[in-house]
Amino acid sequence: MKDSKFCLNLWCNVLFLILLVTFTNAETHYHEFVVQATAVKRLCRTQNIITVNGQYPGPTLEVRNGDTLVVKVINSAQYNATIHWHGIRQMGTPWADGPEYVTQCPIQPGAAYTYHFTVKNQEGTLWWHAHSRWLRATVFGALIIYPKLGVSYPFPQPTTEIPILLGEWWNSDPMDVLRQALFTGAAPNVSDAYTINGQPGDLYRCSNRDTTKFFVDSGDIILLRIINAALNQQLFFTVANHKLTVVGADAAYTMPFTTRTLMLGPGQTTNVLLTADQTPGRYYIAARAYASARNAQFDNTTATAILEYKSALCSARKGFLSKPTLPQLPAYNDTATVAAFTTQFRSPSNVKVPIEIDEDLFLTVGLGFVNCNPGPQCQGPNNTRFAASMNNVSFVLPSTTSLLQAYYQGIPGVFTTDFPAVPPIKFDYTGSVSRALWQPTFGTKLYRLKFGSRVQIVLQDTAIFSTEDHPIHLHGYHFYVIAQGFGNYDSGQETANFNLIDPPKRNTIDVPAGGWAVIRFVADNPGAWLMHCHIDSHLTWGLATVFLVENGAGQLQSIESPPADLPPC
Repeated sequence: MKDSKFCLNLWCNVLFLILLVTFTNAETHYHEFVVQATAVKRLCRTQNIITVNGQYPGPTLEVRNGDTLVVKVINSAQYNATIHWHGIRQMGTPWADGPEYVTQCPIQPGAAYTYHFTVKNQEGTLWWHAHSRWLRATVFGALIIYPKLGVSYPFPQPTTEIPILLGEWWNSDPMDVLRQALFTGAAPNVSDAYTINGQPGDLYRCSNRDTTKFFVDSGDIILLRIINAALNQQLFFTVANHKLTVVGADAAYTMPFTTRTLMLGPGQTTNVLLTADQTPGRYYIAARAYASARNAQFDNTTATAILEYKSALCSARKGFLSKPTLPQLPAYNDTATVAAFTTQFRSPSNVKVPIEIDEDLFLTVGLGFVNCNPGPQCQGPNNTRFAASMNNVSFVLPSTTSLLQAYYQGIPGVFTTDFPAVPPIKFDYTGSVSRALWQPTFGTKLYRLKFGSRVQIVLQDTAIFSTEDHPIHLHGYHFYVIAQGFGNYDSGQETANFNLIDPPKRNTIDVPAGGWAVIRFVADNPGAWLMHCHIDSHLTWGLATVFLVENGAGQLQSIESPPADLPPC
């Protein structure tokens, strides 16, 4: 993937990312990645953003299953920074996971930290991104994991592969947008555009010349590796006149199924095969919002790229450059289409789903409000401040050390382990909610899991502000999605419908608007693992918790000693 064309103007903030990739049965590859703040031109204006190697999006990392990565991050930016390797299980390497104040203190300006981890039994499309406040808006890139040498895909070999990163763009510094929202207590300003591989497309002003284009030959089989890197928005995705065959999601293979439209929550990835079997021409690739929350503002623009048949270039050279064909996209709030798409995911063969359960958790997820006196810091609904919570606990990150350091070193007073396994009060979660239930409590409450315990979690959306899809991401694990539905979860009715044969494997589940999802996993990876909504405004408001997975028996089931260069707070 080539860099976007930038209107360059060096800025004082620089991050250096130096990558060493060791391939299994292959020669060692050395890469030097310079992550720097750069002036880029989008939507008729030039602004400064923090980038990786001067690229937006950042470099695509290509590895194989079993490879080891050693990534040195030198932070010369004005902000604290960390890098999270989204979807990498980090078996035995929790210090490399990356969320600030969870597995490490942030890398301060002028400091450095080396991430060292091995990809174990994972293939497909993942990604990396900043995990420090809203730096993720521009600091992200693809992480592609190929099969081991000599191992083929479980689907037709593609002619070519294209990473597609969907982003979200503001005509201002995203950190300023965050600061304003935190000051006022209101929802943050919505983005001004979406992007496909860094470009918004020619439906926006000043974007015609730099619209991302992909060139194909008739008959090509293209593997599209699609990543929703948007900060706050679920997105529909489609290609005009072409069918998409889903073959993978979140670095796990799926039973193939065909669709015209995808929906990806922030953090999710989907691999699809597209056959270039249409009349040679130019076809729009498009992405726009899926906005399920009632009465909430959102960016209603549409990002585009162009799929162009090479044979159509002959006509273009003769002056007959056709306008790309526009696709049809669902309505912004088309929950039925999203549900029909989501329910088609299946694992390709029988999988080892935990049958007996040791830990049965029921977690409500959603927004709430903090009562306060009217004024400039109370601009949420009815003179409140927005908050978010799980089981009515709004998560507070520590500031003096990371949770993993505090656990490993036995530092008292940093966290408690009394996160509730069920909501403190049972109510009509998706109906009319009493105002007395609006305000959460605040705390750094973790939930302790014994090594090897078999865990089931029901994730239940709530309607305190509005029912809404919540993309919930669990660090350090993948999990099986054994059921989803709408309304209030009823174990007496739904247990009989659990899919324990071929449920999809994910690392991020989009909990349906006004509904629920049930996931299962085995707690076989010791450490402190964040579970949070991947809508970053919701994470900022506290929609998160942390699972503290204890050591098992022996060295291979225990947390390693922290690296010598682990950043201090």
